[in-house]
Amino acid sequence: MSITPTTPAEVDAIVAAADAASAEWKRSDIPTRVRALDAVADALDAHGPDLIAIAQRETHLAEGRLQGELKRTSFQLRMFGEALADGEWLDARIDHADPAWPMGAPRPDLRRQLEAIGPVVVFAASNFPFAFSVAGGDTASALAAGNAVILKAHRGHPELSRATSDVVVAALASVGAPRGLFATVYGTQSGVQALRAPAVKAAAFTGSVAGGRALFDIASARPEPIPFFGELGSTNPAFVTRSAAAANPVGIARDYVASVTGSAGQLCTKPGVLFVPAESTVVDELRAAELPGAVPLLNTGIEAAFAEASGRTAATSGVELINGGGEDPLAPVLYATETTTLLADMDELMAEMFGPAALVVTYTDEADLVAAASRLEGQLTATLVADEDDAIAAELLPILAEKAGRVLWNQWPTGVSVTWAQQHGGPYPATTAVGTTSVGMAAITRFLRPVAYQNVPDALLPDALKEANPLGIPRRVDGELRRD
Repeated sequence: MSITPTTPAEVDAIVAAADAASAEWKRSDIPTRVRALDAVADALDAHGPDLIAIAQRETHLAEGRLQGELKRTSFQLRMFGEALADGEWLDARIDHADPAWPMGAPRPDLRRQLEAIGPVVVFAASNFPFAFSVAGGDTASALAAGNAVILKAHRGHPELSRATSDVVVAALASVGAPRGLFATVYGTQSGVQALRAPAVKAAAFTGSVAGGRALFDIASARPEPIPFFGELGSTNPAFVTRSAAAANPVGIARDYVASVTGSAGQLCTKPGVLFVPAESTVVDELRAAELPGAVPLLNTGIEAAFAEASGRTAATSGVELINGGGEDPLAPVLYATETTTLLADMDELMAEMFGPAALVVTYTDEADLVAAASRLEGQLTATLVADEDDAIAAELLPILAEKAGRVLWNQWPTGVSVTWAQQHGGPYPATTAVGTTSVGMAAITRFLRPVAYQNVPDALLPDALKEANPLGIPRRVDGELRRD
């Protein structure tokens, strides 16, 4: 299905409406926001069968996968409502005036909280048509924080984007949310125009390094630069120690193949590089593993990029094909090389192959794992398959924690649970904002900014900072964390 791009005049009108709606939504109380998030979640569930049917046609993803993703999408909307009700996200702090403050001057009355940043442009992802698209985590967290959202639809699922947007707009209207609180624009230039609009105060993106970096540069070059929360690319290396490989070669190979080929490898957390000892039988197990057949990928652009990336890896000197491949360029494939080859060409061999492909790297000395880990670029995840008493594991763990946003122990990184403690981010090029997450309840902080009120009368303060604490939220009062 082809959808006509949003015109420049329409984008201007959408931004103006979002600006007005954002100012009103920022002043809304917490119960109002919770009702809105719940209404969107309920509407998505109610329209689920129709939306999933459209998604199947446009993305080639399996019905079961889409059902699970839609459930995740409504779940995270409701969970943000729960987080709002708790109030901890406000990070409210009160320092009462203190004439004896030991800095040599009296301390004034200071009260600080986090407040909505303003209209947010969200660039939808292709590989999660529900959870990282129209009503996904970026939209949910921005709305929860008190901001309007301008959603730039992904060209890979335009019909689904239109249908989901209609559901979201109707659900928000049903609970009396401001008109213009959520709107969708179509077309690359429409997204860029919205990103450049002075009223827009932040942006979120999930996609390629090239696309994300281009948008990041636009956001940074504006007369008023704005935060750009981009998730760009990650190889998510996994390191297997000698003892772990000897103890469970069959299970490691089986579970690794499942993680690499799940959803046809089109997951940002796919473990694209696996380090294993050369003498272990893990490589033999991978050679003999039964790989799934080729399936269409999300869109023709991703298919072309995958074929090109896989072909570059295959053509690299010192790399061999150990399983899969063949005449179909979309078939799952496993390559292998040695650490010396990898270390000589890290930029090429550690590049992401977005699709059902992976590189197995054999090592003869566990010190090579430290050498490789130390040279990694930023990653969303890093996995360590090891025993607790492995000396190399204790050495590797802090290095991986410097390189990745999430470090896994004896588990595989595909599957990003929506929780309070989740971290889905990492140093560049995994993301453009190392201190934030795009999954989990901490994601709300991306779209908030701190404001301190000095010596403001109690009656004029935001509710969270009033002396009586009418919201009953946790606050740090004169350095002490309290709920009264």
